[in-house]
Amino acid sequence: MSVFRAALLSALLLCPLLIRPTPTGAQTVGASTATDAVYADARPKLLQIRTLLRTAGAKSSTGSGFLVSADGLAITNYHVVSEYALEPQTYRLEYAAGDQGSGPVEIVALDIADDLALIRIDRRDQPFFRFDDVAVAGTMPKGERLYSLGDPLDLGFTIVEGTYNGLVDRSYTDRIHFTGAINPGMSGGPSVTAEGRIAGINVAKLMGNDLISFLVPARFAAELLARAGEGKPVAGAELKAEIGRQLSAWQSRFYGAIGKDGFTTTATGPYRAPESAAPWFSCGGQTNADRAPKPKTLIDGTNCFSDSRVFVAEGLTIGLVHLSHTYLRTSELNPMQFSALLTQQGRGGMSQQWPRKWFTRQACRDDFVAAPEGDDGPVRRVIWCARAYREFDDLYDVSVTLVTVDRDREALVSRLLLDGISFGNAMTLSQSFVDAVRWNR
Repeated sequence: MSVFRAALLSALLLCPLLIRPTPTGAQTVGASTATDAVYADARPKLLQIRTLLRTAGAKSSTGSGFLVSADGLAITNYHVVSEYALEPQTYRLEYAAGDQGSGPVEIVALDIADDLALIRIDRRDQPFFRFDDVAVAGTMPKGERLYSLGDPLDLGFTIVEGTYNGLVDRSYTDRIHFTGAINPGMSGGPSVTAEGRIAGINVAKLMGNDLISFLVPARFAAELLARAGEGKPVAGAELKAEIGRQLSAWQSRFYGAIGKDGFTTTATGPYRAPESAAPWFSCGGQTNADRAPKPKTLIDGTNCFSDSRVFVAEGLTIGLVHLSHTYLRTSELNPMQFSALLTQQGRGGMSQQWPRKWFTRQACRDDFVAAPEGDDGPVRRVIWCARAYREFDDLYDVSVTLVTVDRDREALVSRLLLDGISFGNAMTLSQSFVDAVRWNR
């Protein structure tokens, strides 16, 4: 299954066996006994969630889920049921229980931002999970042992022991760092305490790393269940409209927060370049100054990414913000040669390869922009591009490329990429970004 943002599910195999610590004496016996008890108690409350093609009945994808009420309400990830939610005419949902029983699944409520779905199955008076009060309150201490359960790669229900490490730092979206092996197919399964109470929901694993996995905090699932009211299913035709409404609300909050924090500036050669003041950006730098032989043009660059992606569908996420700055200077190229280099470096727009199912072709505008009267800033060439989302109103991907044109042998090339933003928010942030370029004085 596809996952959030910067954290993607790996494709490593996990045997459907009970995971136990390496034997180290009397303490291991206790740990093993606890794991056995958690698994035995959880098994009848676990579900595999299947997305099937309506025409052939073949499985398109599988995930996990778990019962949270005696009348058949269950929690899973939104991304587990997203194919059906977006294309109910093509797919249908089905559950499989540990006792080999199966049946239809209906969606009751969605929480796109937190990658959750509340579903209903056709079973009553079944055992179900309860939420851990300490986890819901967000006061669980780091180092607490947790047990994640699910059905990885359709191999059978599995239990994985790991450690709670609190919320991920520098992230707009609350995610718990869990040191356990969550694998494809376990998405939507529960992560429980030794008492068998819900502490989080499996959601993702960081690709290319060992035992760095992520959970949705339990409080979001508890809130979704509380909001569900009578738990009536949502008609398939209404799901896409609800997804669009939630995406619009999320981008309004997210980009509103970026706009409120504003842009700070950092010295880059003779210029000051804009950077977001929001705390959930990670930045890195690079240079060619240490290469041999010495390049004719020295190039220093910085790249900043926000940890904020929200999964919508396979090949479609919103909420990524990318800021980059490239400072170029030369003593060996003449002005015409340097201008040709800037033409290459300052190409605007987004990748020409895009999922046409979700996006229109991008449209661009290219202008020379002088600093506003009274402002201290160089003349800039600005290329502004946007592509619209086909399925959701007033959502766009936008790129802003800025090139200073005030000097003939040095320049600043800055870029701002915004995924899944309204037109109004895009114009506001684009203008703030362009206006933030200043002289370094």
